[in-house]
Amino acid sequence: MNQLGHHYLDDAITTFRAYKKLAEKALDQLQDEEYFTTLDEESNSIAVIMKHLAGNMLSRWSDFLTTDGEKFDRNRDMEFVIEPQTSKFEIRNYWEKGWQRTFETLEALQPDDLLRRVKIRGETHTVVQAINRQLAHYAHHIGQIVFVAKHFRSAHWKSLSIPKNKSGEFNKYLEQNPEKTEHRFDAAARFNDEARKDD
Repeated sequence: MNQLGHHYLDDAITTFRAYKKLAEKALDQLQDEEYFTTLDEESNSIAVIMKHLAGNMLSRWSDFLTTDGEKFDRNRDMEFVIEPQTSKFEIRNYWEKGWQRTFETLEALQPDDLLRRVKIRGETHTVVQAINRQLAHYAHHIGQIVFVAKHFRSAHWKSLSIPKNKSGEFNKYLEQNPEKTEHRFDAAARFNDEARKDD
């Protein structure tokens, strides 16, 4: 059980880090004003999505084992409001603060913690369930960030995954580089970087 618990925690942390890096590879392609641009009246800007994710992280992962994940002082509704004076740097700093709290908490967990009970909005979860809930939530919103960023960059977008009609080449690339033990997102990014050098 201990070995399985260590493996689960290591994999969860690796996956959270991979999604953070995926989002940031998309963010790095944006013009500053595009952080705050919406596609329509009902959509959220990338800045709003980042602010919401960071607010969620600070609430869920603070005193994770001992208090409800929905903190009494969280103002979730304000996570969807961007003040006019807000800068890209403020949003990026808040994003980093949320992720820092996430990793500090995850890295302190031990296998024996995994079946402990925690609450989120009064609903009881095991620690495993709470981690999986957050991982799914963050992946969902990071997918939105990537989608919107790709829309803004259009033909100038640098692909973060396997490009269209390149699956066979990518599989061959993996076969020729069996010593590489990186996350699939990183492998795809490296494949794209090397392909661009050849263009």
